[in-house]
Amino acid sequence: MAALAWLLIPLVAAVGAGLWAMWANRTRRTGDGPELAGYEKFRAAMEKQGAGRPAREEPAESA
Repeated sequence: MAALAWLLIPLVAAVGAGLWAMWANRTRRTGDGPELAGYEKFRAAMEKQGAGRPAREEPAESA
């Protein structure tokens, strides 16, 4: 019985490795739509926020 257990351990490990390899190699969907829409909202908000503020003055150099 012990010999059967020692034969089953590598078999179970090989099946597990095969399943993991299939999962890791799956085709993933790339959805850039929501990310780009969020970026556009961010840009619009930054442009709107900066339009009403006066330009920042640089500090004068001390001699």
